[in-house]
Amino acid sequence: MADPYTGRVEADQAQVRRYRALLAPGTPVRAGLERILHGRTGALIVLGNNEAVRRLSTGGFVIDVEFTPTALRELAKMDGAIIISSDFERIVQAGVHLVPDGRLPTLETGTRHRTADRVAQQAGVPVVTVSSSMSTIALFIGGERYALEDSDQILARADQALSALARYRDRLGTLTRSLTAREVQDSVTVPDLVRVVQTIETIRRLDTELSAYVAALGIDGRLVELQLFDLTTGVDEMAALLERDYQSGDYQAETPDGHSFRLSLLSRLETTELLNQSAVIHALGLDRIDEASLHPRGHRLLGQLSRVPTAVANRVVDQFGSLQALLGATTADLMTVEGVGEHRARIIREGLAAVSEQAFTGEVM
Repeated sequence: MADPYTGRVEADQAQVRRYRALLAPGTPVRAGLERILHGRTGALIVLGNNEAVRRLSTGGFVIDVEFTPTALRELAKMDGAIIISSDFERIVQAGVHLVPDGRLPTLETGTRHRTADRVAQQAGVPVVTVSSSMSTIALFIGGERYALEDSDQILARADQALSALARYRDRLGTLTRSLTAREVQDSVTVPDLVRVVQTIETIRRLDTELSAYVAALGIDGRLVELQLFDLTTGVDEMAALLERDYQSGDYQAETPDGHSFRLSLLSRLETTELLNQSAVIHALGLDRIDEASLHPRGHRLLGQLSRVPTAVANRVVDQFGSLQALLGATTADLMTVEGVGEHRARIIREGLAAVSEQAFTGEVM
Protein backbone atom coordinates (compact mmCIF):
# COMPACT_ATOMS: atom_id res chain seq x y z
CA MET A 1 0.00 0.00 0.00
CA ALA A 2 1.33 3.44 -0.92
CA ASP A 3 1.88 6.14 1.70
CA PRO A 4 -0.36 9.10 0.68
CA TYR A 5 2.29 11.64 1.70
CA THR A 6 5.54 10.12 0.45
CA GLY A 7 4.27 7.74 -2.23
CA ARG A 8 6.35 4.97 -0.67
CA VAL A 9 5.06 1.43 -1.26
CA GLU A 10 5.78 -1.10 1.48
CA ALA A 11 6.50 -4.72 0.59
CA ASP A 12 5.30 -7.70 2.59
CA GLN A 13 7.46 -10.73 3.24
CA ALA A 14 5.39 -12.93 0.93
CA GLN A 15 6.25 -10.59 -1.93
CA VAL A 16 9.92 -10.64 -0.97
CA ARG A 17 9.97 -14.45 -0.95
CA ARG A 18 8.21 -14.55 -4.31
CA TYR A 19 10.73 -12.32 -6.04
CA ARG A 20 13.72 -13.98 -4.43
CA ALA A 21 12.42 -17.27 -5.81
CA LEU A 22 11.99 -15.73 -9.28
CA LEU A 23 15.59 -14.51 -9.08
CA ALA A 24 17.01 -17.75 -7.65
CA PRO A 25 19.93 -19.61 -9.26
CA GLY A 26 18.78 -21.45 -12.35
CA THR A 27 16.15 -18.90 -13.40
CA PRO A 28 16.58 -16.96 -16.69
CA VAL A 29 16.76 -13.54 -15.02
CA ARG A 30 19.38 -14.74 -12.53
CA ALA A 31 21.40 -16.17 -15.40
CA GLY A 32 21.37 -12.75 -17.04
CA LEU A 33 22.34 -11.00 -13.81
CA GLU A 34 25.27 -13.34 -13.29
CA ARG A 35 26.47 -12.73 -16.86
CA ILE A 36 26.46 -9.01 -16.13
CA LEU A 37 28.32 -9.58 -12.87
CA HIS A 38 30.95 -11.79 -14.48
CA GLY A 39 31.34 -9.25 -17.29
CA ARG A 40 32.15 -6.63 -14.64
CA THR A 41 29.58 -4.12 -15.89
CA GLY A 42 26.97 -2.74 -13.52
CA ALA A 43 23.24 -2.58 -14.16
CA LEU A 44 19.98 -1.09 -12.91
CA ILE A 45 17.00 -3.28 -13.80
CA VAL A 46 13.34 -2.53 -13.03
CA LEU A 47 11.21 -5.67 -12.75
CA GLY A 48 7.86 -4.30 -13.83
CA ASN A 49 6.36 -1.73 -16.17
CA ASN A 50 3.35 -0.21 -14.43
CA GLU A 51 2.08 3.35 -14.81
CA ALA A 52 4.21 4.57 -11.88
CA VAL A 53 7.37 3.28 -13.59
CA ARG A 54 6.41 5.01 -16.81
CA ARG A 55 5.92 8.32 -14.98
CA LEU A 56 9.42 8.04 -13.50
CA SER A 57 11.07 7.19 -16.85
CA THR A 58 12.62 9.59 -19.33
CA GLY A 59 14.75 9.01 -22.40
CA GLY A 60 15.93 5.61 -23.51
CA PHE A 61 14.27 3.61 -26.23
CA VAL A 62 11.52 1.03 -26.52
CA ILE A 63 12.65 -2.37 -27.77
CA ASP A 64 9.93 -4.79 -26.54
CA VAL A 65 11.82 -8.00 -27.30
CA GLU A 66 11.71 -11.45 -25.75
CA PHE A 67 13.77 -11.71 -22.59
CA THR A 68 16.97 -13.73 -22.81
CA PRO A 69 19.98 -13.71 -20.46
CA THR A 70 22.23 -12.77 -23.38
CA ALA A 71 20.06 -9.80 -24.38
CA LEU A 72 20.05 -8.54 -20.80
CA ARG A 73 23.83 -8.79 -20.65
CA GLU A 74 24.32 -6.88 -23.91
CA LEU A 75 21.87 -4.09 -23.01
CA ALA A 76 23.60 -3.64 -19.64
CA LYS A 77 26.70 -2.43 -21.48
CA MET A 78 24.87 0.83 -22.18
CA ASP A 79 24.14 3.60 -19.69
CA GLY A 80 20.68 3.84 -18.17
CA ALA A 81 18.17 1.46 -16.65
CA ILE A 82 16.59 -1.59 -18.23
CA ILE A 83 12.87 -2.18 -17.74
CA ILE A 84 11.48 -5.73 -17.87
CA SER A 85 7.81 -6.71 -18.06
CA SER A 86 6.14 -7.83 -14.83
CA ASP A 87 6.01 -11.44 -16.04
CA PHE A 88 9.76 -11.38 -16.84
CA GLU A 89 8.97 -12.47 -20.39
CA ARG A 90 10.02 -9.33 -22.31
CA ILE A 91 12.58 -6.54 -22.17
CA VAL A 92 10.47 -3.42 -22.59
CA GLN A 93 12.96 -0.53 -22.56
CA ALA A 94 16.68 0.14 -22.23
CA GLY A 95 18.88 3.17 -21.64
CA VAL A 96 16.17 4.74 -19.48
CA HIS A 97 16.85 7.63 -17.10
CA LEU A 98 14.82 7.23 -13.88
CA VAL A 99 13.78 10.26 -11.82
CA PRO A 100 12.20 9.15 -8.51
CA ASP A 101 11.12 11.54 -5.75
CA GLY A 102 14.27 12.69 -3.96
CA ARG A 103 12.34 13.14 -0.71
CA LEU A 104 11.94 9.39 -0.26
CA PRO A 105 14.23 8.16 2.54
CA THR A 106 17.17 5.94 1.67
CA LEU A 107 20.35 4.82 3.38
CA GLU A 108 22.08 4.12 0.08
CA THR A 109 25.01 6.30 -0.99
CA GLY A 110 25.78 5.33 -4.59
CA THR A 111 23.72 6.95 -7.34
CA ARG A 112 22.57 3.64 -8.82
CA HIS A 113 21.54 2.17 -5.46
CA ARG A 114 19.78 5.35 -4.30
CA THR A 115 17.78 5.39 -7.51
CA ALA A 116 16.92 1.70 -7.22
CA ASP A 117 15.74 2.10 -3.62
CA ARG A 118 13.55 5.13 -4.37
CA VAL A 119 12.05 3.68 -7.56
CA ALA A 120 11.14 0.48 -5.71
CA GLN A 121 9.46 2.52 -2.97
CA GLN A 122 7.60 4.90 -5.26
CA ALA A 123 6.55 2.55 -8.05
CA GLY A 124 5.92 -0.53 -5.92
CA VAL A 125 7.97 -2.82 -8.17
CA PRO A 126 11.21 -4.65 -7.40
CA VAL A 127 14.43 -3.14 -8.70
CA VAL A 128 17.72 -5.03 -9.05
CA THR A 129 21.20 -3.57 -9.11
CA VAL A 130 24.42 -5.22 -10.19
CA SER A 131 27.56 -3.63 -8.76
CA SER A 132 30.75 -4.33 -10.68
CA SER A 133 32.98 -2.70 -8.06
CA MET A 134 31.57 -4.74 -5.16
CA SER A 135 30.68 -7.83 -7.23
CA THR A 136 27.18 -7.96 -5.70
CA ILE A 137 23.59 -8.31 -6.85
CA ALA A 138 20.93 -6.58 -4.72
CA LEU A 139 17.14 -6.65 -4.76
CA PHE A 140 15.24 -3.55 -3.58
CA ILE A 141 11.63 -3.88 -2.44
CA GLY A 142 9.60 -1.42 -0.36
CA GLY A 143 12.54 0.40 1.17
CA GLU A 144 14.53 -2.71 1.99
CA ARG A 145 17.64 -4.12 0.36
CA TYR A 146 18.19 -7.88 0.01
CA ALA A 147 21.48 -9.36 -1.17
CA LEU A 148 21.15 -12.06 -3.82
CA GLU A 149 23.95 -14.37 -2.78
CA ASP A 150 25.38 -17.28 -4.69
CA SER A 151 24.29 -20.84 -3.91
CA ASP A 152 27.39 -21.73 -1.89
CA GLN A 153 26.82 -18.90 0.59
CA ILE A 154 23.14 -19.75 1.04
CA LEU A 155 23.83 -23.48 1.32
CA ALA A 156 26.35 -22.88 4.12
CA ARG A 157 23.70 -21.08 6.21
CA ALA A 158 21.05 -23.64 5.26
CA ASP A 159 23.28 -26.47 6.50
CA GLN A 160 23.70 -24.73 9.86
CA ALA A 161 19.95 -24.21 10.15
CA LEU A 162 19.27 -27.85 9.22
CA SER A 163 21.67 -29.04 11.94
CA ALA A 164 19.89 -26.87 14.49
CA LEU A 165 16.51 -28.11 13.28
CA ALA A 166 17.60 -31.75 13.60
CA ARG A 167 18.69 -31.13 17.21
CA TYR A 168 15.40 -29.47 18.11
CA ARG A 169 13.41 -32.26 16.44
CA ASP A 170 15.29 -34.83 18.53
CA ARG A 171 14.64 -32.72 21.63
CA LEU A 172 10.94 -32.56 20.76
CA GLY A 173 10.81 -36.36 20.67
CA THR A 174 12.40 -36.59 24.12
CA LEU A 175 10.11 -33.95 25.58
CA THR A 176 6.92 -35.42 24.16
CA ARG A 177 7.81 -38.87 25.55
CA SER A 178 8.29 -37.22 28.94
CA LEU A 179 4.99 -35.37 28.56
CA THR A 180 3.20 -38.61 27.66
CA ALA A 181 4.54 -40.32 30.78
CA ARG A 182 3.34 -37.45 32.96
CA GLU A 183 -0.04 -37.40 31.22
CA VAL A 184 -0.48 -41.09 31.94
CA GLN A 185 0.45 -40.41 35.58
CA ASP A 186 -1.91 -37.40 35.63
CA SER A 187 0.94 -35.20 36.85
CA VAL A 188 1.47 -32.68 34.05
CA THR A 189 2.71 -29.28 35.23
CA VAL A 190 2.92 -25.97 33.37
CA PRO A 191 6.71 -26.26 32.81
CA ASP A 192 6.20 -29.72 31.25
CA LEU A 193 3.84 -28.27 28.67
CA VAL A 194 5.87 -25.10 28.13
CA ARG A 195 9.06 -26.99 27.30
CA VAL A 196 7.21 -28.80 24.52
CA VAL A 197 5.56 -25.72 23.01
CA GLN A 198 8.81 -23.72 23.15
CA THR A 199 10.46 -26.41 21.07
CA ILE A 200 7.57 -26.55 18.60
CA GLU A 201 7.71 -22.78 18.06
CA THR A 202 11.50 -22.92 17.58
CA ILE A 203 11.04 -25.63 14.94
CA ARG A 204 8.43 -23.51 13.20
CA ARG A 205 10.80 -20.53 13.10
CA LEU A 206 13.61 -22.63 11.68
CA ASP A 207 11.13 -23.97 9.12
CA THR A 208 10.33 -20.41 8.03
CA GLU A 209 14.03 -19.52 7.78
CA LEU A 210 14.85 -22.63 5.78
CA SER A 211 11.87 -22.15 3.47
CA ALA A 212 13.34 -18.75 2.55
CA TYR A 213 16.67 -20.43 1.79
CA VAL A 214 14.94 -23.01 -0.40
CA ALA A 215 13.23 -20.25 -2.37
CA ALA A 216 16.50 -18.33 -2.75
CA LEU A 217 18.38 -21.45 -3.88
CA GLY A 218 16.02 -22.27 -6.72
CA ILE A 219 17.03 -25.51 -8.42
CA ASP A 220 19.94 -25.87 -5.99
CA GLY A 221 17.55 -26.10 -3.05
CA ARG A 222 15.84 -29.41 -3.78
CA LEU A 223 17.91 -31.45 -1.33
CA VAL A 224 17.43 -28.86 1.42
CA GLU A 225 13.68 -28.92 0.72
CA LEU A 226 13.54 -32.71 1.11
CA GLN A 227 15.47 -32.58 4.40
CA LEU A 228 13.23 -29.79 5.65
CA PHE A 229 10.09 -31.76 4.85
CA ASP A 230 11.45 -34.82 6.66
CA LEU A 231 12.38 -32.85 9.80
CA THR A 232 9.11 -30.90 10.09
CA THR A 233 6.55 -33.56 9.16
CA GLY A 234 3.95 -33.98 11.91
CA VAL A 235 4.95 -30.93 13.97
CA ASP A 236 1.93 -28.80 13.04
CA GLU A 237 -0.38 -31.76 13.63
CA MET A 238 1.15 -32.27 17.07
CA ALA A 239 0.66 -28.58 17.86
CA ALA A 240 -3.02 -28.77 16.88
CA LEU A 241 -3.60 -31.84 19.08
CA LEU A 242 -1.88 -30.17 22.05
CA GLU A 243 -4.16 -27.17 21.66
CA ARG A 244 -7.23 -29.41 21.71
CA ASP A 245 -5.89 -31.33 24.71
CA TYR A 246 -5.22 -28.28 26.85
CA GLN A 247 -7.90 -25.77 25.95
CA SER A 248 -11.01 -27.62 27.07
CA GLY A 249 -12.31 -29.91 29.77
CA ASP A 250 -10.96 -29.00 33.22
CA TYR A 251 -8.33 -26.77 31.59
CA GLN A 252 -9.57 -23.40 30.33
CA ALA A 253 -6.55 -21.12 30.17
CA GLU A 254 -7.22 -17.63 28.89
CA THR A 255 -4.50 -15.55 27.29
CA PRO A 256 -3.93 -11.85 28.10
CA ASP A 257 -5.85 -10.79 24.99
CA GLY A 258 -8.83 -12.97 25.92
CA HIS A 259 -8.23 -15.87 23.53
CA SER A 260 -8.06 -19.51 24.49
CA PHE A 261 -4.80 -21.48 24.55
CA ARG A 262 -3.24 -21.20 21.08
CA LEU A 263 0.37 -21.90 20.14
CA SER A 264 0.21 -19.32 17.35
CA LEU A 265 0.37 -16.65 20.06
CA LEU A 266 4.05 -17.50 20.50
CA SER A 267 4.82 -16.04 17.06
CA ARG A 268 4.48 -12.59 18.68
CA LEU A 269 7.46 -13.20 20.95
CA GLU A 270 11.00 -12.16 20.17
CA THR A 271 13.57 -14.96 20.19
CA THR A 272 14.91 -13.94 23.61
CA GLU A 273 11.36 -13.97 24.98
CA LEU A 274 10.68 -17.40 23.52
CA LEU A 275 13.68 -18.74 25.46
CA ASN A 276 12.26 -17.24 28.65
CA GLN A 277 9.84 -19.70 30.25
CA SER A 278 8.03 -16.97 32.19
CA ALA A 279 7.40 -14.96 29.01
CA VAL A 280 5.98 -18.03 27.27
CA ILE A 281 3.77 -18.86 30.26
CA HIS A 282 2.39 -15.32 30.25
CA ALA A 283 1.86 -15.23 26.46
CA LEU A 284 -0.20 -18.44 26.62
CA GLY A 285 -2.18 -17.39 29.67
CA LEU A 286 -0.80 -20.25 31.74
CA ASP A 287 0.05 -17.94 34.61
CA ARG A 288 -3.66 -17.60 35.35
CA ILE A 289 -4.24 -21.21 36.29
CA ASP A 290 -3.21 -23.66 38.98
CA GLU A 291 -0.51 -26.07 37.76
CA ALA A 292 -2.44 -28.98 39.24
CA SER A 293 -5.33 -28.39 36.83
CA LEU A 294 -3.46 -29.49 33.70
CA HIS A 295 -5.51 -32.51 32.65
CA PRO A 296 -5.29 -33.41 28.93
CA ARG A 297 -8.28 -34.85 27.16
CA GLY A 298 -6.36 -37.47 25.16
CA HIS A 299 -6.36 -36.10 21.60
CA ARG A 300 -2.58 -36.33 21.19
CA LEU A 301 -2.28 -39.90 22.44
CA LEU A 302 -5.18 -41.10 20.31
CA GLY A 303 -3.66 -39.22 17.38
CA GLN A 304 -0.66 -41.56 17.56
CA LEU A 305 -2.87 -44.55 16.71
CA SER A 306 -2.75 -44.57 12.91
CA ARG A 307 -5.55 -47.14 12.57
CA VAL A 308 -8.09 -44.94 14.37
CA PRO A 309 -9.77 -42.34 12.09
CA THR A 310 -9.74 -38.77 13.36
CA ALA A 311 -13.54 -38.55 13.46
CA VAL A 312 -13.74 -41.68 15.61
CA ALA A 313 -10.95 -40.45 17.91
CA ASN A 314 -12.82 -37.18 18.41
CA ARG A 315 -16.02 -39.01 19.37
CA VAL A 316 -14.09 -41.19 21.83
CA VAL A 317 -12.52 -38.15 23.50
CA ASP A 318 -15.83 -36.30 23.60
CA GLN A 319 -17.54 -39.22 25.29
CA PHE A 320 -14.90 -39.90 27.96
CA GLY A 321 -13.88 -36.29 28.51
CA SER A 322 -10.35 -36.84 29.84
CA LEU A 323 -7.29 -38.94 29.21
CA GLN A 324 -7.54 -40.56 32.64
CA ALA A 325 -11.10 -41.70 31.97
CA LEU A 326 -10.01 -42.96 28.56
CA LEU A 327 -7.08 -44.91 29.99
CA GLY A 328 -9.41 -46.53 32.50
CA ALA A 329 -12.00 -47.50 29.90
CA THR A 330 -12.51 -51.18 29.12
CA THR A 331 -13.09 -52.62 25.66
CA ALA A 332 -16.79 -52.79 26.47
CA ASP A 333 -16.79 -49.12 27.51
CA LEU A 334 -15.15 -48.11 24.27
CA MET A 335 -17.71 -50.06 22.25
CA THR A 336 -20.44 -47.71 23.49
CA VAL A 337 -18.96 -44.95 21.28
CA GLU A 338 -20.58 -44.58 17.86
CA GLY A 339 -18.39 -46.16 15.17
CA VAL A 340 -16.35 -48.26 17.61
CA GLY A 341 -16.89 -52.00 17.31
CA GLU A 342 -15.09 -54.73 19.20
CA HIS A 343 -12.13 -54.82 16.82
CA ARG A 344 -11.59 -51.06 16.90
CA ALA A 345 -12.10 -50.94 20.67
CA ARG A 346 -9.29 -53.45 21.10
CA ILE A 347 -7.05 -51.41 18.78
CA ILE A 348 -7.64 -48.33 20.93
CA ARG A 349 -7.21 -50.19 24.19
CA GLU A 350 -3.99 -51.94 23.11
CA GLY A 351 -2.68 -48.87 21.29
CA LEU A 352 -3.01 -46.62 24.33
CA ALA A 353 -1.32 -49.24 26.48
CA ALA A 354 1.58 -49.46 24.01
CA VAL A 355 1.98 -45.67 23.79
CA SER A 356 2.00 -45.43 27.57
CA GLU A 357 4.58 -48.20 27.87
CA GLN A 358 6.85 -46.60 25.25
CA ALA A 359 6.76 -43.31 27.12
CA PHE A 360 8.19 -44.97 30.20
CA THR A 361 11.11 -46.53 28.34
CA GLY A 362 12.84 -43.11 28.42
CA GLU A 363 13.70 -41.01 31.41
CA VAL A 364 10.91 -38.78 32.64
CA MET A 365 12.26 -35.23 32.77
